[in-house]
Amino acid sequence: MIKNLKETFISGWGGYPTRKTNMVYPKNIEQIQNEIKKGDLIARGNGRAYGDSSINEKNTISMKYFDHILSFDDSSGILVVESGILLEDVINTFLPRGWFPYVTPGSKFTSIGGLIAADVHGKNHHKEGSFRNFVDWFELINSKGEIKRCSKNENSELFEWTIGGMGLTGVIIRAAIKLRPVKTCWIKQKTLVAKNIDQTLDIFEKNMNATYSVAWINSTSNKKNLGQSLIMFGEHASIEDTIKKNILHPLKSRSKKYMSIPFYFPNWFLNKKFVKLFNYIYYLIGKNSSKEKLVNWDDYFYPLDSVLEWNKIYGRKGFVQYQCVIPLNKCKEGLIELLKEIELSKASSFLSVLKRFGKQESKFSFPMEGYTLALDFPVNEKTLDLLEKLDEITLKYGGRFYLAKDARMKKEVFKKSDTRIKEYTNFRNKNDCDKNFISCQSSRLEL
Repeated sequence: MIKNLKETFISGWGGYPTRKTNMVYPKNIEQIQNEIKKGDLIARGNGRAYGDSSINEKNTISMKYFDHILSFDDSSGILVVESGILLEDVINTFLPRGWFPYVTPGSKFTSIGGLIAADVHGKNHHKEGSFRNFVDWFELINSKGEIKRCSKNENSELFEWTIGGMGLTGVIIRAAIKLRPVKTCWIKQKTLVAKNIDQTLDIFEKNMNATYSVAWINSTSNKKNLGQSLIMFGEHASIEDTIKKNILHPLKSRSKKYMSIPFYFPNWFLNKKFVKLFNYIYYLIGKNSSKEKLVNWDDYFYPLDSVLEWNKIYGRKGFVQYQCVIPLNKCKEGLIELLKEIELSKASSFLSVLKRFGKQESKFSFPMEGYTLALDFPVNEKTLDLLEKLDEITLKYGGRFYLAKDARMKKEVFKKSDTRIKEYTNFRNKNDCDKNFISCQSSRLEL
């Protein structure tokens, strides 16, 4: 018997929007199957999607008890886990043995099921693609309550629509993913400074051979310095690299000290003047710091994770993260227009990140070859007005939007952004997914 917690209010990581739901905590597959028979639910991993994609106003199925490692093959790097296990647990278990995920998002507090549902990308998409490229197979429970094993060769259509399908094709329960062999837990990082958007894009394009690349971009810079950036490249460090630094145990991570935000900041805290000052100081520090250094894996991939509950900085109203991708042939013009609109507005993005995407072949995943810009804004009226303008600019240049970050997009905008939507909804209807697997987001966007 599952205990439902009536009238529980939850949100995504952004804290916006908040919805009332019945949280259900199944402990075995039969309990999930029983919930699916009732219809109208969505699975939820660790709730790290930013908006309402893992919330259903009737029943939200927590996968927190499906958190076990099932097997690992040292010869192939294939790891089999339950879908609710966190990426953090995978890394803590296997990095000391010389293995690391091929693709990781910006937080390790995400579930493996969530990584598949969102088809996450990392700092290496330009070279190695999205998470789907390293999923060997997964098992999900479909709308009939049947367990289906899916891979590129078995139930391949369901496999393709599930990866990036935001949990709307079934409940993922197990998965086999491929890990990367590494010699150390250190990253050799190189930072290059760009004064404007031209230099930023030029640096990215000249360093396409780098395994990892990401830019912090100053969204408050003026016309002369529009697109001012710090671009950080990374490679997994070799044994020789660590010997030079007198590191005796190259696979042993130092103990992490976490800071925690104990209370919600006032809503006015992240005002435009403060954000502009922060960006100015951050750029100066980055510009004058060491250009090449060894950094711990945690610091390179997950800098925000070191501050627990950092979302409280944005206040009780929460924040929205806006992430779009502009195709490669229009990226410069599109990015300039986006950044100009932000600078002209009364809103400011505290954290702004730019990454280069490579080519992507998939049914419904977010990436396309081009540049993706991610922005964080406190929730208020002027922010929501700005984001509608950014939507129009993104559409103007043929871009699209990341559903794992979306909390407020209008259905009309979404339908204009992606020609694959009709085929996806047809697949859901044909397989009765639309009657069982529903999120607040899918209802809002008419998926």
